[in-house]
Amino acid sequence: VQLQASGGGLVQAGGSLRLSCAASGRTFSSYAVGWFRQAPGKEREFVAAISWSGATTYYADSVKGRFTISRDNAKNTVYLQMNSLKPEDTAVYYCAADLKLFSEPSPLDYNYWGQGTLVTVSS
Repeated sequence: VQLQASGGGLVQAGGSLRLSCAASGRTFSSYAVGWFRQAPGKEREFVAAISWSGATTYYADSVKGRFTISRDNAKNTVYLQMNSLKPEDTAVYYCAADLKLFSEPSPLDYNYWGQGTLVTVSS
């Protein structure tokens, strides 16, 4: 499966953005999808994940209540709605896919990755 993340940009603190992860491949609906982010000088960290059906979701504590992950399998797309953005949310955001869903995944748990989209939150 091939993934392409989009929707990043520059936003003021308190604002919102919606990221999209578009996938190719007819079996995309079989894959769990996760969002990760990497800020300059920091390791890539888990943000949110969703099961193949969308019934199960997981979030990092730092984004709970502000970010929402969802998917539309008919469109082969997973979304990350980001509200109440903070400067510390600034990072390159990546989507990733794998057949298994993990509640606290590391980047090593995912085999397929998109290219990343930059989110910059100004104070």
